[in-house]
Amino acid sequence: MSGTRVRTGDGHVRTAGSVLSGLAVAVGCVLFLGGFIWGAVLYRPYTVPTDSMAPTIEAGARVLAQHVDGSEVRRGDVVVFQDSVWGDVPMVKRVVGVGGDKVACCNTDGKLTVNGKPIEEPYLQGSGPASPVGFKAEVPKGQLFLLGDHRSDSMDSRVHLTDGDHGAVPRSAVDARVDAEAWPVGSFGMLQRPTGFSDLPGGTSQPGPLRPIMVAIVAGAVLILGGAAYGPIANRRRRTRV
Repeated sequence: MSGTRVRTGDGHVRTAGSVLSGLAVAVGCVLFLGGFIWGAVLYRPYTVPTDSMAPTIEAGARVLAQHVDGSEVRRGDVVVFQDSVWGDVPMVKRVVGVGGDKVACCNTDGKLTVNGKPIEEPYLQGSGPASPVGFKAEVPKGQLFLLGDHRSDSMDSRVHLTDGDHGAVPRSAVDARVDAEAWPVGSFGMLQRPTGFSDLPGGTSQPGPLRPIMVAIVAGAVLILGGAAYGPIANRRRRTRV
């Protein structure tokens, strides 16, 4: 195949291999650049400054969060939000209750309950009860009740229970939903969607398109490198034959 000659429109003669390598580079560039642009439009990086979300997200970690409308948020999502009552900087917490929910902790098994249903929370720091202090709240319509995964070291909705919205924040305060951890390198990976909330009305959200974006970028890089490597390899083979 590499020796087959192909005459181009301008009269030049190229081998089929060089034509295919050029096509691979072109397609690779489209996938690589397209993936980066797609990701840059949908995703933003954030730094988590504290360990309130440990062990899911450690202090200092960089996460990739998809920009979403607050109406798309479901229970179990880890979200980036900003609310003036909580502070002037973006915060990262997990949604455990939505408008109309009755959130309480803890039942006799030490679990968080939502509308009376015990919630399995395998992502929690430690093996004790779901919260070191008991609480209960009814989430106002259009609001979200937010907790950190490190319940003994998280300043979250429990701290704001005496506020007018019972510790909840409006859905409009949400800027993005975390899909993956990007840094440090050893912790790189997609965040798993918890199943403990899936039986509740509304279910859980689906992951964003980060995985196909990464596939497009990696596939593009492979095609670019493979196509670019064809010329030197083919020239070396020709010199070897001479």
